[in-house]
Amino acid sequence: MTIESVGQTTLRDENVNRAVIGFALQQYRFKPICTIENSSSWKETYFKETAAELSAAATRDIKGVSRLANFPDLEPTWEETSVRHLKHAGEGVVSWEDATTDSIDVMARTLLRISRAIAKSVDDAIYAAWIGDSDINTAAAGETWDNATKALRDPVDDILAAIQSINEYNYDIQMNGYLCLSPKDYRSLLTNSKVINNPSFKTADVVSNGKVGQICGLTIVVSNSVPADEALVIMGKTASTWKSAKALSTKTIEDPGIKYTIRAWEVGVTMVTNPRAIARITNTQA
Repeated sequence: MTIESVGQTTLRDENVNRAVIGFALQQYRFKPICTIENSSSWKETYFKETAAELSAAATRDIKGVSRLANFPDLEPTWEETSVRHLKHAGEGVVSWEDATTDSIDVMARTLLRISRAIAKSVDDAIYAAWIGDSDINTAAAGETWDNATKALRDPVDDILAAIQSINEYNYDIQMNGYLCLSPKDYRSLLTNSKVINNPSFKTADVVSNGKVGQICGLTIVVSNSVPADEALVIMGKTASTWKSAKALSTKTIEDPGIKYTIRAWEVGVTMVTNPRAIARITNTQA
């Protein structure tokens, strides 16, 4: 039986790995919006299904089929798409002196920064895949949300227009919808007169803690991975899938008497399977 004491490498390795993964799970913003599936391949091939409702070809109609007549043809279509996995990786170093003398701040900050870096890299890649699909709904805001003329600001109408564009493709966005905002647009939304002055937009939450959990039936997600001058409405667990070839993993490597290297990596890719369940709002900032 191996007897371990406080500070030994095996215990430190286990604790560090748990800490990095624990920190990272709190940092992801967009990954939880995706359906998560495991993968054993480096290249993923999937099919995007046409979102429009099926209709009969030529001059025929689904309604009013005559007695003994053949049924009209209804043919869905799919577009084949392929994507390749990406590795998100990084490492940090803690000196032997800091580790053995329990410099908690140094270790904690290293763990936090590594986990944040991996989580943000994954979120950046997911968001880039969302807006990189040419089939998503896209429309410019009527006026910028921080317009110098306050009376012209109308983020609520822009959000409702985005919801409408998704609903018109028969996705019920209110079932599991998200509104992804940059920190600046989050501020612009919360300080807009329609939000502050209308109890249906949870004014009490704005007054009490500066946060709104939902608006227009959408859960608000604030992230620096959302570029300036845009916002995104997306249906969670429907619009996209995160294919995970390797879940977030860590390893603590000891260089005796010199340092500990804390290494973390994750491998995966985003598949935008239902692009019409996404609506991008551009021109939100002046």
